[in-house]
Amino acid sequence: MKTKRMLAWLLPLLAGLTACDDFALSPDGQMGLLRWVLDKGTLTKASGEIPDTNDFILTIRDADGKTLYEGSYGDSPESLPVQPGSYTIGIVSVPFKGPAFSKPQYGDRQVAVVPSGGTVTVKLQCTLQNAGIRLKTAPDFLTSFPDGVLFIKQDADKLKYGYYEKRIAYVFPGDVSVMLSNEGKDEILFTSHVEAREILTLNLSAPTPGTTGSFVSVAVDTSKNWTTDSFVIGGDHPEGGNGENGWEQAVSVADAPSYSGQSGIWVYGYIVGGDLSSAGKSVKTEGISKNTHIALADRSSITAKASCIAVELPKGSVRDALNLVDHPELQGKRVYVKGNVVSSYFGTTGLKGTKEYRLP
Repeated sequence: MKTKRMLAWLLPLLAGLTACDDFALSPDGQMGLLRWVLDKGTLTKASGEIPDTNDFILTIRDADGKTLYEGSYGDSPESLPVQPGSYTIGIVSVPFKGPAFSKPQYGDRQVAVVPSGGTVTVKLQCTLQNAGIRLKTAPDFLTSFPDGVLFIKQDADKLKYGYYEKRIAYVFPGDVSVMLSNEGKDEILFTSHVEAREILTLNLSAPTPGTTGSFVSVAVDTSKNWTTDSFVIGGDHPEGGNGENGWEQAVSVADAPSYSGQSGIWVYGYIVGGDLSSAGKSVKTEGISKNTHIALADRSSITAKASCIAVELPKGSVRDALNLVDHPELQGKRVYVKGNVVSSYFGTTGLKGTKEYRLP
């Protein structure tokens, strides 16, 4: 079904490329090829749950600002034929419009220049684009202002922050204020400049009941403050990322071939099909009849066998949990599997002796 959708999207685009004067064929008649990849990187304490990169919003525009693709990363094609020129590739995990709880936005934006007849692969390395702030109110603050209401304020937008709130409030990089509304009066208690990836923790106290202004203490809790520089979706793994130290250090499908011959390697990807013994150059995605293996890819839209790894499902708990015969609902889902990487299994890189798995 996804293959049909992508063909339906791609054919009008190709027709538009050849019909529009702005995209007239280059002098040598050679189009280029634009590719993009996005892998999960290391997680830190600031990251919370692992964002599903399959749902990230991908946008590709040409030098004139025309949109060539806008949609989920998981539904995007593996490559795009384009005229030689400059292209902007942007990606975000979620839209972000202003102060909000539990709304970290990961993203990246890069410009690629595609030469005539050449192929350019853009490696998207997503980092936290917004910043966060957490408030910790001391008991004396609650005593002093039992009916007060705290707000996180940025420009004209504000977010109510309850005294017992535990979540991180995410904001745009820039100036952000903490405001107290009490007895009909609004007062700015603290204003600070936060950078992208910074998570700021503030302790609020009011040792003298019933007072405001200088009697309210706002202190940065440096022991609970961090900058999430090491959280990168894509790029190197600061903690090693060798697939050997648990599922958090899993390697991508694209990187798996470089681990051929190694045992006990964690690999992550999206389940895209199976029945590889009967497949040609593309993975079989419907009517799966064999429960002994599955195919993983870096995103759920990929069906080219050469871009997948074949994962053996030995008899037992792994097969019972992951096979597509009994669990067709797993099609397109992300999974982490541990096994032995082999250079050839059903005509592509494989993972045999799968002994552990994790479904997020």
